[in-house]
Amino acid sequence: MSANASYTHGHHKSVLSSHQWRTVENSAAYLTAHLRPGLSLLDVGCGPGTITAGLARRVAPGQVTAVDAAEIVLDEARNNAEGLGNVAFAVADVHALDFPDGTFDVVHAHQVLQHVADPVQALREMRRVTRPGGIVAARDADFGGMVWYPNPSGMDSWLPVYYNVARANGGEPDAGRRLVSWAREAGFADVTASASSWCYSTPEEREWWSESWGGRLVRSSLADKAVAGGHATRDGLQRIYEGWKAWAAADDGWYAVTHGEIICRR
Repeated sequence: MSANASYTHGHHKSVLSSHQWRTVENSAAYLTAHLRPGLSLLDVGCGPGTITAGLARRVAPGQVTAVDAAEIVLDEARNNAEGLGNVAFAVADVHALDFPDGTFDVVHAHQVLQHVADPVQALREMRRVTRPGGIVAARDADFGGMVWYPNPSGMDSWLPVYYNVARANGGEPDAGRRLVSWAREAGFADVTASASSWCYSTPEEREWWSESWGGRLVRSSLADKAVAGGHATRDGLQRIYEGWKAWAAADDGWYAVTHGEIICRR
């Protein structure tokens, strides 16, 4: 994402609660077999740095550089990496990374390509700054692959609203299924694809997930963009939020998020 682009979700606490939950174990397990001490790593779109910190522990004493388009989240990322001496943070535009060719052994991006203006150019840049023999790793959700039960009145409207807002903002919510295609267009010939999921089903998970997603549809910049773009009304978003809360209250509530993953050899 460009350093002056507008991230669709914004940085309300309802959004950041989801970002802060992410770890290497639940969000980058597909990459761990490729990590070892001493590797240099670039973490693109690091957000609050919870994944970054886990990556840094795995490659130490190798150096990790973590970048994000939003300066606002980097202070929290620094806090989450406190005590780790092998991490540096900076603001960067993934479409034009300010690093020489072949700088890193591993370049990683989690939930980034779905939001950027040009995911192929982003992957070209990630490829450029990776040394020959190194890897680029990316994982993105696929909103068309999200499934849940039950489907209370109101909640069923959230996904069409999100598609409209995200695409109007230049993103692609169904990024997961496109990763291989984008990688090949970016010049990678050696691409290994996989998929994994998040699942929320306990009462605590349902309450948290409903506040993260239902909450952002009434309180974050995503809600503001939905209304400003004519994709929803405030009353309509409130009904969606109430649907999310009804889902969370259901004893048989269940939600799965499918992700595409790629390991691209430079």
